[in-house]
Amino acid sequence: MSLITTISNLFSKPEPKHQLGMSIGQKAITVCYLSENLEADYQKIELGTDVNQNLSADLTTKTVTAKLAELSSGLQSPSNCQIIIPVSHYQIVQVDKPNVPDAEIAAALKWQIKDLVTIAVEDMIIDYFDGPTLAGGAKLNVVCASKAFLTELVGALTDDNIHLKKISTEEFAFASLVEKQDTAVLLVCQQPNEEIMLMIVKKGKVYFHRRLRGFAQIEKQSEQELTMGTIDSLSLEIQRSTDYFERQLKQAPIKAIQVIVPMDNENILVGKLAQNTHIPVQLLALPELHQNQRKHAAAIGATMLDNLENNFE
Repeated sequence: MSLITTISNLFSKPEPKHQLGMSIGQKAITVCYLSENLEADYQKIELGTDVNQNLSADLTTKTVTAKLAELSSGLQSPSNCQIIIPVSHYQIVQVDKPNVPDAEIAAALKWQIKDLVTIAVEDMIIDYFDGPTLAGGAKLNVVCASKAFLTELVGALTDDNIHLKKISTEEFAFASLVEKQDTAVLLVCQQPNEEIMLMIVKKGKVYFHRRLRGFAQIEKQSEQELTMGTIDSLSLEIQRSTDYFERQLKQAPIKAIQVIVPMDNENILVGKLAQNTHIPVQLLALPELHQNQRKHAAAIGATMLDNLENNFE
């Protein structure tokens, strides 16, 4: 499509008034649809395979894009769409901010991270957001994804009813759910069948993020199993993260821990974590419209990405 055609379409088509948030997880795509009058609908689309397994890149991409194309063709009204790509298809690394003009940062970062990621330079699409400023200088968090995968993804959403506005990551989807405040919040968050992630969010900005291993099946654990080591292990990781934030990054102490780990024993998890720390622990409260849809949290967060200060598209 030529530039002239693109500009013409921008002026000839009204901006959609409906919102569509999609999150591609390990085994399913979760969807949050918001109509013009703020009525919400949710959907879970089983992928029929695990996109994080050692499948060929082509097979993984075809599995996801086929489901997205099916969803796109089934929409009844034009919608703005924000999509969260699967954890297995992007990498985030932190590097020193290159000493080049702003317009040249993206190009410089590709060569700076080429040995830190598994994606070839010629296949990279990158974006970045600010990291902490330490004694050694300013840092950047670089988000790297495969151009081939994203091209296939965008190509699957070609229906006139889909207006793709943003492609983002799980970190930003969850961070967008945290109410903006001047004090730092540590978020314990998880999508079904994914590993738990710890994040620190302050003033709508992601300061810290860390994915833990070994907690993907926590929702299947009984109260006894949780109390026989799982919660103690999680508490230790939380303590390590708060210590790093306060001592290494020289930030003010964290004032609250919020939890969104959708499972039957979520309240038990919160209660036990509260016993292991001096910081108040509570469930992350979703917006009232979505309060009973915790397993769709990442898709809900996708519709709220504009809440963040250091978001990227």
